[in-house]
Amino acid sequence: MTRETGRKLPAFARSTARLVRRVVVFARRRAVAFNELWKHSLQFRVTVSTLALSSAVVFVLGMVLQNQITERLLDTKRDAAIAQTRAAADTAAGELVGLGGETPEALRNRLQNALKKIAITPTSQDAAGSAAGTFVPVLASGGRDQSGEDPASAGPFDSVPPRLRQFVEANEMSWLEHTVTDPDGGRTTYLIVGTPLNTVASPLQLYLLFPLTTEQNTVATVQNTLLVGGLVLLLLLAGITNLVTRQVVRPVRQAAAAAEQFAGGDLDQRLTVLGEDDLAKLAVSYNGMAASIQRQIRQLEDFGGLQRRFTSDVSHELRTPLTTVRMAADVLHASREQFPAGLARSTELLVDELDRFEALLGDLLEISRLDAGVEDLSAEFIDVRPIATRAVEQVRVIAGNAGSSVELVLPDEEVIAEVDARRVERILRNLLGNAVDHSEGKPVVLTVAANETAVAVTVRDHGVGLRPGEADLVFNRFWRADPSRNRRTGGTGLGLAISQEDARLHGGGLDAWGEPGQGACFRLVLPRRQDVPAGDPPLVLPPPDRVAAEVPLGLVEITPAPEAIFAEREEIGQ
Repeated sequence: MTRETGRKLPAFARSTARLVRRVVVFARRRAVAFNELWKHSLQFRVTVSTLALSSAVVFVLGMVLQNQITERLLDTKRDAAIAQTRAAADTAAGELVGLGGETPEALRNRLQNALKKIAITPTSQDAAGSAAGTFVPVLASGGRDQSGEDPASAGPFDSVPPRLRQFVEANEMSWLEHTVTDPDGGRTTYLIVGTPLNTVASPLQLYLLFPLTTEQNTVATVQNTLLVGGLVLLLLLAGITNLVTRQVVRPVRQAAAAAEQFAGGDLDQRLTVLGEDDLAKLAVSYNGMAASIQRQIRQLEDFGGLQRRFTSDVSHELRTPLTTVRMAADVLHASREQFPAGLARSTELLVDELDRFEALLGDLLEISRLDAGVEDLSAEFIDVRPIATRAVEQVRVIAGNAGSSVELVLPDEEVIAEVDARRVERILRNLLGNAVDHSEGKPVVLTVAANETAVAVTVRDHGVGLRPGEADLVFNRFWRADPSRNRRTGGTGLGLAISQEDARLHGGGLDAWGEPGQGACFRLVLPRRQDVPAGDPPLVLPPPDRVAAEVPLGLVEITPAPEAIFAEREEIGQ
């Protein structure tokens, strides 16, 4: 092998490998597309299934018809050929009367004359127009002579197969289908009928070779007709199936589209009713169901609006008497030193409950505005770290009274995000107050982290934790995990609900994790830009230090956030 040939082979192998990969990728994509279409389109499944079953039926029917037609043609040809052979045998016997004792050369001459006689015999001419058709006669003396030479014959004796000769030489009339190679290289199939000539002295055999060209052309025509007819039939069946299935599937698709639009909020969406068939009954039933659901939704919306309006009105109306009571309470509180001890304590309790009552009214008004959708987000690009610091400072005194410490974990770089500082600070203050209430005197950790698209803040405590299923309930209004617990922050039961609505108003989210004995962790996720989704948060739940609560009581180990969280990040400008 030369060097150039050695270089060409690897190049050819690489090109072949690339071609194979392209074919495999194309086939895989087609298979995936077919699978998706098969799963999502009932019309396609029904059409393909009908086409496959019809193809099997047409194939079996075509094979049966072809075999039947071929057998009938061959049977007719064989019967006519046998009759023609017997007639030709009588003609040959009459021509060869008295044959015996001739030399091989003279015998061949007699046989040639007999063949000419068979060719010009009227029976042969009649046979040309009969079912047997034209033929090629062969006469042979049969067997080998004593010198071992081939028997004397006339006509294309080599075209007669040896196995047919054996039967005819044994005085049995036989026939056989045999393909002969022509001198020009073509191939012709013959029906060869052989019969012994028992009326002559010497044993002779007569063979007639009937070409099956006409029958083969007929069978080919039948095959082509069956093939074309089968394809046309399959196309018609596919079209009919597709049309019939479409008449059933199209109303179903319209019903699915209408149901999807109805679920998206278009409560006036209805189906068109055509006729009185089963699909029309389905449309009528769907329209009735949609109308009923619409009425119920309207009633619920009206009822919800009345509730929100009632809450807002009551909150506003309570402010006036509350202000009067507050003024009187402040006067009493300022003069409490002149009262007896019991009356002075009652004055202090009255002021504390008035503070809680005012906070509850404020939260109710905030909830009513959030429910009504009239709250606006005053977002601006600011650093989130000072917001977290202020929230921690606001609860540090309460945490100290509860015996808990609040630790703050902040990144070294600025965390610029487009947020409403007031709302974010309120969220963090509520989360910290909730953590202090349930920390059991253990530290509370607030962690801030950011990536390119999101800012995340987690508030982690190592207190009583949450039981299974309570992580989804903590944001419900007025829900408490343990109503018997004493609250230290004077909460109204609406803080976490308002915090979740504030997070959603930013386009972010607020979720929780907790396990009994391991504490709880609340995570706030906010987008860094209001027009860009938050994406994957930089802090995960459950938190990495979830096993910290498993150490013995009083030995709490706080695992700091990974340094990777505070890696250098792209600064977001206004």
